Amino acid sequence: MDIAVIGSNMVDLITYIDRMPNEGETLEAPSFEMGHGGKGANQAVAAAKLKSDVMMVTKVGDDLFADDTIKNLAAHGINTDFTQKVAGVPSGVAPIFVDTESNNRILIIKGANQYLSPEDVDQAAEQLKSVSLIVLQLEIPLPTVYRAIEFGQQHNIPVILNPAPASHELDFDYVCKCDFFIPNGPELEILTGMPVETDEEVYEAASTLIEKGVKNVIVTLGSRGIIWMTKEQTHRVESHKVAAVDTSGAGDAFIGCFAHYYVQTGDVLESIKMANAFAALSVTKRGTQASYPDMEQLRQFTESRKVTQ
Repeated sequence: MDIAVIGSNMVDLITYIDRMPNEGETLEAPSFEMGHGGKGANQAVAAAKLKSDVMMVTKVGDDLFADDTIKNLAAHGINTDFTQKVAGVPSGVAPIFVDTESNNRILIIKGANQYLSPEDVDQAAEQLKSVSLIVLQLEIPLPTVYRAIEFGQQHNIPVILNPAPASHELDFDYVCKCDFFIPNGPELEILTGMPVETDEEVYEAASTLIEKGVKNVIVTLGSRGIIWMTKEQTHRVESHKVAAVDTSGAGDAFIGCFAHYYVQTGDVLESIKMANAFAALSVTKRGTQASYPDMEQLRQFTESRKVTQ
């Protein structure tokens, strides 16, 4: 097994809007779509679409969304042995609002994701021992995240932590045990309390995390590109200029693709470059998982943009 994603799944309820309504105002929206999402599931699907062998440890409810979520993961070739239902609890949902400039605003209702426990990590231990990489986010309880980090450290398995949504309760003693810490700009700002409007400010904010002992900080900045920092070096990767339609799930696209290429090559910078291209391609279509390219689409895009592999 290449990758284990221990994390969330959601049903995306996507409304495309001209603008957000004011308080007390009712507006007609141009269109609505439903899709499969959740940061964990998105990252798992992104890696699976590139032919990584992926397992997912997650919880769904016992409502009408649950079976569809499990079927969707399985349809992408993801191992669902540890995707379990929670009785009497709704599945997680994410109402998403996308405006005409492709900006998005997202609410999450965690539902069954709140019931993913440290014990669930332990129950999957035998299968988890075989993976090459563990991927985590923060749409599940922090004790579960911490147990997964400990498991990775105990078994010499690299860990990616995506601190989304950002939480001031995040314990950086655990973050420092991870191999990669991948926030976006707003998350970096929340976690450090520092501005990130310019590249120089991002460097300063990220450097405070390095000083705390974080090994690799990779900051995704959307159209502003990617900044990767370690104690020894700093790299900046420019974004690809594309006609963005919907940026929902782009950060997850980046992480899933990065995980795939890192497992395949062990080359951080090249993995960042490929993930940067994958994420750029994803925003040219509507939706989250539905917008993710397959390997052939990514190959065509990278060849046209002269991205090294």
